Amino acid sequence: MHRPTSSRPTRSAMSQPRASAERGAPSVGHAEFVPGGSPARPRDPSVLLVLLRLALAVTLALTAIIVTGCGTPSRPGGQAPGSATRSLTVAGSTSVQPFAELLAEEFMTINPDVSVSVQGGGSSAGARAALTGVAQIGMLSRPLKEDERSLQAIVIARDAIAVIVHPSNPVNDLTIDQIRDIFAGRVTNWSRVGGMDHRIDVVSREEGSGTRGSFDEIVMGDSEVTPAAIVQDSNGAVRETVAGDPAAIGYISLGLLDGRVKGIRVSGVAPSVPNIENGTYRIVRPFIFAVRGALSPHAQEFMDFVLSPTGQGLLKAEGLVPASADDQP
Repeated sequence: MHRPTSSRPTRSAMSQPRASAERGAPSVGHAEFVPGGSPARPRDPSVLLVLLRLALAVTLALTAIIVTGCGTPSRPGGQAPGSATRSLTVAGSTSVQPFAELLAEEFMTINPDVSVSVQGGGSSAGARAALTGVAQIGMLSRPLKEDERSLQAIVIARDAIAVIVHPSNPVNDLTIDQIRDIFAGRVTNWSRVGGMDHRIDVVSREEGSGTRGSFDEIVMGDSEVTPAAIVQDSNGAVRETVAGDPAAIGYISLGLLDGRVKGIRVSGVAPSVPNIENGTYRIVRPFIFAVRGALSPHAQEFMDFVLSPTGQGLLKAEGLVPASADDQP
């Protein structure tokens, strides 16, 4: 039988004498007997000590050469990972995540002594992370729920939820009622809403997603998403599914809308930044950074950067509507 190779590191030079003794080799200071001959002279302990020190020095030198040769990737400002003296964790909504990552990269370029880690998990997970202190900042793409009210919600931008179909789909416009009926499973064929005679493949987000929560609140109302829906765990996954299926319909953040899918008009109004700003596009939700209590100095620096003209400009360039004083709770 093949025995798997051990992943344990080999013993160092200092541990080898002990291993030799365990195999029955003579210990230091004892005579060694050669079969058929006379006892050998005892080994001098001082000589063995010198040899051990020499072996240790060689091992350390080789280790230094290997580490120097491998190197480490650089961070903005020329620092290596791990050299940042301050760290910050931001976690939660996968809708907010790509925009938070963009902000974090720019912030770390300006502040190379701060390491910002951005993680997904969903809006509900982001709220829990902020409540429990696992993350200094929780990301949400929906308003706070009743049991999350101890957090402070800071709106960093507003985003539209775009209802998307495959580019080849002839349907360009649906009412809120038609969208609700499709996602509830009451309308199951595209021909009933002006499209091809083909089954509709509904693609939705998972429970706990901020995008799903906002879609349910604004579009679905008291109706439930059909159990037949294909459920995906991120906006990107929804986009990829719809891009690969001419009969699919889904919904994603407007900031992630690209040429692979088509954003349809809702009651004649296209999902766009101007239509969010003028209030004519109805499926709009906030992007929130949720915090508990006072932030650490470097977390506050990051928050100030996000709300600064530079940070807001980055978000606007990505298709989001910058936050205003009226957006804050």
